[in-house]
Parts: sequence; C-alpha cells; structure tokens
Amino acid sequence: MKVILLENVNHLGLEGDIVTVRSGYGRNWLIPQRLAALATPGAIRAQEDQARQQARRRAQERNDAALLKTELEKIIVEVEAKVGDQNRIFGTVTTQQVALGLAVQGFSIDRRDITVPDEIRVLGEYSANIKLHSDVHAHIKVQVVPEGQLGQ
Repeated sequence: MKVILLENVNHLGLEGDIVTVRSGYGRNWLIPQRLAALATPGAIRAQEDQARQQARRRAQERNDAALLKTELEKIIVEVEAKVGDQNRIFGTVTTQQVALGLAVQGFSIDRRDITVPDEIRVLGEYSANIKLHSDVHAHIKVQVVPEGQLGQ
C-alpha cells in the first residue's frame, strides 16, 4: 500500500514522502492517526503541486532575506546608555535595545533573532548578528553612545 506521509514518522520518512507500507500498518495506524493519507493519483498530484509551491515560497523568502541583509549591513544602530566612571555603562546593552534601535530606522526585527557575541559594558562600537533566514545572517554595527547624545 502506498501512502503520503502527512507528518515526519520515525524509521519511515519525512512529511510529504510517498512510501510503501504494509496494508495493515497503513489502514490501522498511519491513516487513523492522521500521519498519512492514501496515495491516490489525485493526492500524489496535489502533493507534488504543494511541494513546488513550498519550494517557490522558500526561495522567495531566502531572496527577501538576502536583500534585507544588504540593507542592514549598511547601517549603524545607535543605542543610548547611562554612563558611569571610565565610560562604563550601567548594566549591559540588550538585544531588546538593539531591536528598538533597528525599529527607529524602519526595520522590524524580533529581539530573539539578534545575538550580541560579547556583553556590551563600555561605550564604543560593537557588532551584532541577526538571523534573517535559516541560511542568511546579517552582521550589523552597534554604536553605544552616552545618554542624551543620540544622533550627534
């Protein structure tokens, strides 16, 4: 019996795969648990069309992420921080502050997609990484300035 897997199944295949299984396993377990559907000619065509659409959508998302990467790498994000002795800031600069700095410049990036390699505790210029897509990562510059001097 041929079935189309609707979800990943251990030791059998990944979602969208067309596999041959014993008829009892397919009828009594895979289909009732909604892990698979019977592989009729119409269902196979529909699955192939869906796979093509997903591939096209993933390629478009990757291209959009690559364009956004080129725009992001041109800018410098300025973050204000309260300063103490020897240009040390109180606390650290967080990814939330970097995301807010990006939002001010018109970029909507989730703070969970931003990573700062080192703790930022002193004024200066640092780099941060942004995950835009599973294959596309942007590296931006973060400028930490004293409070009240943003944009100068």
